Amino acid sequence: MSPSRVLLTGANGFVGSHILSQLLNANFSVRAVVRSQSKADSVRGDFSSPSLDFAIVPDITAPGAFDEALKSTPPFDAVIHTASPFLYRAVSNNHEFLDPAIKGTTEILQGIQRVAATSVKRVVITSSFAAIGAFGLYDDANKVYTSADWAPTTLEAALTTTDLGLVYLTSKKFAEKAAWDFLATEKPAFDLVVLNPPMVYGPLRHTVSQIGQLNESNTRIYDLFVAPANTPETPMPPNGVPLYVDVRDLAHAHLRALQVPEASNTRFLLTAGQVSSQQIADIVRAEVPELESRTPKGTPGANGLPETAYTADSSPAQKVLGIAFRPMRETFSELASQLVGIEKAQGQ
Repeated sequence: MSPSRVLLTGANGFVGSHILSQLLNANFSVRAVVRSQSKADSVRGDFSSPSLDFAIVPDITAPGAFDEALKSTPPFDAVIHTASPFLYRAVSNNHEFLDPAIKGTTEILQGIQRVAATSVKRVVITSSFAAIGAFGLYDDANKVYTSADWAPTTLEAALTTTDLGLVYLTSKKFAEKAAWDFLATEKPAFDLVVLNPPMVYGPLRHTVSQIGQLNESNTRIYDLFVAPANTPETPMPPNGVPLYVDVRDLAHAHLRALQVPEASNTRFLLTAGQVSSQQIADIVRAEVPELESRTPKGTPGANGLPETAYTADSSPAQKVLGIAFRPMRETFSELASQLVGIEKAQGQ
């Protein structure tokens, strides 16, 4: 399978910009879907390729949202869907949180059926470990997660809870389930590959001029390990989700998901393995000397995770997609160095 024309949603995001970079480097022709002309201009400033054009889709949940974007000569061979709806207002009920995530997925699949059913052969969707993990809903001590696992959340619970974190997890699960259900009920000509990363870290490919513009996961690294408010005596931060993947490896997995026939109709849990706050701090302190005075020290060399911390099996992604995960040191040292550069550029 060797597609040449790809529609990429969420192209201006942290993950999407890395995917776009790798697609263009691999000589794909790409139409990048973004929400506004200003975002298209920003992406064009980062990527001056003649193989790149744009579609503006302000609301990816609107009926027919992608129909015009999917019209192309030559036609699209494949679609990569990384975009997630973003709520610009407070929600009055949990339906308003859940519905956009699910509709954003179903709308692009329905759009393909309406506009590009004869040309698109594969759809790759960026899901999340949020659709897999328990996150405290059951005891997952010593568990080895696989792509066969599903989060135990239910729509019923998500509609009545006041815990927006639970609603978020549920939205990720059922957005992905909507894609698999579409495949089962509509039986489209295209097949499906879904990628489920946990925490995604690593240097940015798109231009960020201020720390406040960072994506959520890298903001966490800045706040806890880089920000001037920290000192070596600052208590070591909680570990959070103990699994991670480098954004460049995740982007490469999207590229490989387009190219490998054997990936057809498969879900891949994609993680380089466990990481603790102590391990991140050790790398930052050792690799970025100017941060030694403001990165928590903790107990250098300690693992920092409970012995019972859950793990995950990424061997299918390694075997089928041919993914080789880069070293942890590379991910966090290069990110921390870049964050220092952004900080200096904004005069902080």
